[in-house]
Amino acid sequence: LQVLAYNRHTYETVTQRLVITVIPAPDGEPPYQGEFLVGNRNVEELLPEATQELFLQAAAGVWEQDDLHVINITSALDRGGRVPLPIEGRKEGVYVKVGSHGAFSPCLASAASPQSRFRCSLGQQPLANCYDTFAPHFSIRWCNLTLLQVWPSPKTPGPTWGPGVLEEGGDFQPPTEVAPQYLLPGYLVTLLVPLVVALLLCLLLAHLMCCRREGV
Repeated sequence: LQVLAYNRHTYETVTQRLVITVIPAPDGEPPYQGEFLVGNRNVEELLPEATQELFLQAAAGVWEQDDLHVINITSALDRGGRVPLPIEGRKEGVYVKVGSHGAFSPCLASAASPQSRFRCSLGQQPLANCYDTFAPHFSIRWCNLTLLQVWPSPKTPGPTWGPGVLEEGGDFQPPTEVAPQYLLPGYLVTLLVPLVVALLLCLLLAHLMCCRREGV
């Protein structure tokens, strides 16, 4: 990733290259994933590692698992949310997706149940039979809780190398002998066919102009 910045006053430019290496998780993608909507934070406030650790500790108290880790952080504005009013204390909201290899706790399952969805549609609080360990640092909107179970997809076989692939460290050797090609028939067809058509058109035009005049 190459980042280019410039000074608006002096028009001085600075370029910095960032190398990002993506390494798959050693245990694979966690099969149990929960996405929480934090209503009292902006996306840049959840990017520091210390804040994420605090969020994971609060999520562990509700999830009842210790192997939680953050998968994704997305601003609510990118999900169709509205820009908050310029009032002190109003935040844009952040979606935080957390993954674990352990199953969901009964508290999370009840908060995402159809009964809770029905209560949310009526403007009521969803069902939750546990203590909210996110408060007071994080205000979770439980009606927007999403629980997902991601199963590993079957691995597709890799590409098979054919004889035309150049081996690593080798040099390309072009063929030295080329089979002779006879281009005369194609040349004659390309040249003679338009000439014959043009001759026929000239004869037709001469017949119409010379032999079809009035009195002839």
